[in-house]
Amino acid sequence: MNRTLVVFSHGKESGPWVSKIRALAEVARARGAVVESPDYQDLDNADARVARLLYLPLPPHEKLVLVGSSMGGYVATVASMHLKPAGLFLMAPALYLARPEYAVEAPASGATHTSIVMGWNDELIPVANVLRFGETQRLPLLLVDDGHRLSESQPVLNERFARLLDLVDAG
Repeated sequence: MNRTLVVFSHGKESGPWVSKIRALAEVARARGAVVESPDYQDLDNADARVARLLYLPLPPHEKLVLVGSSMGGYVATVASMHLKPAGLFLMAPALYLARPEYAVEAPASGATHTSIVMGWNDELIPVANVLRFGETQRLPLLLVDDGHRLSESQPVLNERFARLLDLVDAG
């Protein structure tokens, strides 16, 4: 059995293997983790994506890490409340949006270890929403000089994700 399973949840207008996810998957694989990246492109509703993740047949594992970007951040967070993963890594998570397709109004991390990276210049998700989420649970949050896609911050994402995986591996 593989020790750690990392499951990625992509954003609303991206796909399961965009460059950001590919780079993070390599970080995980280098540590011996198995990676999965389900395709949610046929589902516009965030809660339908949560349901897909919750019922996804996952390979055997000892530790689970959920990773989400944008809408996928909401998906990973809400799923973490049920799956109780060892780790949760969020990038520009779509939280506190008060829209019908985001039914969980006050999501909480169900993970043992959580890390969040958000761009100060995010044009889609208000920084205040992510600050609120981090503050309510005293979660580690890194704000970078970048936009929603965090396209200028891949080295930082890789480093923060590696640090989270180290915490998960340490127990």
